[in-house]
Amino acid sequence: MDNLALCEANNVPLTPITFLKRASECYPNRTSIIYGKTRFTWPQTYDRCCRLAASLLSLNITRNDVVSILAPNVPAIYEMHFSVPMTGAVLNPINTRLDAKTIAIILRHAEPKILFVDHEFAPLIQEVLSLLPTDESQPHPRIIFINEIDSTTNPFSKDLDYEGLIRKGEPTPSLYASMFLVHNEHDPISLNYTSGTTADPKGVVVSHRGAYLSALSLIIGWQMGIFPVYLWTLPIFHCNGWTLPWSVAARGGTNVCIRHVTAPEIYKNIELHGVTHMSCVPTVFRFLLEGDRTNQSHKSPPVQVLTGGSSPPAVLIKKVEQLGFQVMHGYGLTEATGPVLFCEWQDEWNKLPEHQQMQLQQRQGVRHLTLADVDVKNTKTLESVPRDGKTMGEIVIKGSILMKGYLKNPKATSEAFKHGWLNTGDIGVIHPDGYVEIKDRSKDIIISGGENISSIEVEKVLYMHQQVLEAAVVAMPHPLWGETPCAFVVLKNGEEELVTNEGDLIKYCRENMPHFMCPRKVVFFQELPKNSNGKIPKSKLRDVAKALVVKEDDVGFKKVHQRSVEHVSSRL
Repeated sequence: MDNLALCEANNVPLTPITFLKRASECYPNRTSIIYGKTRFTWPQTYDRCCRLAASLLSLNITRNDVVSILAPNVPAIYEMHFSVPMTGAVLNPINTRLDAKTIAIILRHAEPKILFVDHEFAPLIQEVLSLLPTDESQPHPRIIFINEIDSTTNPFSKDLDYEGLIRKGEPTPSLYASMFLVHNEHDPISLNYTSGTTADPKGVVVSHRGAYLSALSLIIGWQMGIFPVYLWTLPIFHCNGWTLPWSVAARGGTNVCIRHVTAPEIYKNIELHGVTHMSCVPTVFRFLLEGDRTNQSHKSPPVQVLTGGSSPPAVLIKKVEQLGFQVMHGYGLTEATGPVLFCEWQDEWNKLPEHQQMQLQQRQGVRHLTLADVDVKNTKTLESVPRDGKTMGEIVIKGSILMKGYLKNPKATSEAFKHGWLNTGDIGVIHPDGYVEIKDRSKDIIISGGENISSIEVEKVLYMHQQVLEAAVVAMPHPLWGETPCAFVVLKNGEEELVTNEGDLIKYCRENMPHFMCPRKVVFFQELPKNSNGKIPKSKLRDVAKALVVKEDDVGFKKVHQRSVEHVSSRL
């Protein structure tokens, strides 16, 4: 059997861009994109992507060149997930929530030839360009603006704009044939930057093979059937939208794009278009809870929601599901090309009491089909921890879907892949049934008197309080125990007077968890700070907590008024 060699017929490189060609052929009458009044079918999206790819090639974009984009969830960023890699180039979606300084750092590191910019960010990109070198050692990228599809003017550029490139693109028959042929499935398809909350962001290089396998695994793990209607509440710039641009194409689905994610926009589009699926980080749950879904129909099936990014408490999941959503918990990271664990529901769990079902639902779950292995290891001995649901260790993973490495950073790549695993930095446990549950980030564990306290466990109890809307728990100095929990809390609107001081909330905690885990300080905010990916930056909150002096058994009143909140938030 060793004499049977691979050939052109049985060895075709894996790439998710082929999902677009298949969708145009298999689902010619299906709507591919909805954006306001704009509608495209899959053949139209295929044509637009091919035309854009042809124009990029005419601009001398070649294999492994970087093409960046700064845009919200509009059709252009979706289309570029196909058209850019169709040229052999590498797509670099940039987080639109970053400041000019950080974007300039990314551009200096990625060295893109072209930067596509949505018109909304024209002022921002001018500030970015002023921060880039002015000498010829590193030429500025060519800026091409993305205007609204039905716009008749191009106020930002005398040269080319996005829709103009699509109109001018003229792919030849030979070009059509070559666009979906990848030189090597291990070639890079995307360059995604981490959030960079503690240092300069790192460039994660994702391969065609990794993106292909991840996109298919998400379809299977989430049980996404044919013709889903997917609402883009998750930023597409974030980890390639968890690879869902390619997954939705593979299923012949409809992408509902919205420029701004708000509760009215979410609920309006759900009702207008019969949305079946959406993804989001848990902070979006707050939008859903504060919004008003007045037109909810009891006959409509629930919207399937995939959430990840941080661990939502079970009580928060329950509240969201009462609004007509069915939540599946997942886990992934940029270095893993998207979600890698899914909390797959077992039929026998339906017989359990509701509180037990909620506890099971908040676990991150088991590995999907194309992840080779996952484990939780003792960080000192590197041995696997017992599967008892209690012993904590670092979550490590391995498989072909993982990143190729960090761009221009061999030291960080080697550190991430040490001991033959991708070391995630997340602390968790494995339950007897093999399901993984995150307990904290390694840097967020609170060590009090030698005891490890999971900030997530404390937050779960706080979220169960009927007046708490948001909560974040971090370590603060303690003269006796070394560290002790400090809670930052947002109350529900109009309910500030129901919890008059931190003593009331601390008393509640002492009644619902071991005393050593209870916060010694509670700081009330009107809004918790969020980083560029919508996560709460606990490193910044720890800096705030360090300024709070705790005396033994001190549970005195502490409340931050709006003026103080604005002062603290400006530091974040």
